[in-house]
Amino acid sequence: MYMYPTYHYEDQVYLERQFPGLSGFPGIPGSPGFPGQPGFPGAPQFPGQPGPPPGSQAPTAPPPAFIPQQQSASTFAVDPGAISFCLFRNTFIWLNNGARFWYYPIFVGPRSVAGFRWNGRFWTFFGIDTRQINSFSCF
Repeated sequence: MYMYPTYHYEDQVYLERQFPGLSGFPGIPGSPGFPGQPGFPGAPQFPGQPGPPPGSQAPTAPPPAFIPQQQSASTFAVDPGAISFCLFRNTFIWLNNGARFWYYPIFVGPRSVAGFRWNGRFWTFFGIDTRQINSFSCF
């Protein structure tokens, strides 16, 4: 049986301060965690993929139909404070490896962003290290 990994954020105090009483994110006290951990209420999952935290909602509509023009490339890591202005908004992301996609961020940590990525047909839960993001634009 495959056991889903347990994710812990580096700055637990930051998480608890940003989202007081929020349950559903791994590593936050009272959170049910992922399948294979005690107390998980059970939710449909793709094999081998941890799903979104219980209670988080993917957007109900697809992202805009256009691809925005990349304004400027960054030679430094993206600041989590800057991308936090894009929370709960359609955001276009360009990665350092050349990948680009629509994203709907629901959580920004000290060095990571979690949310939903548009795969061309539907939204899937996705998290990424901010150091892998070259640039982004919110709409």
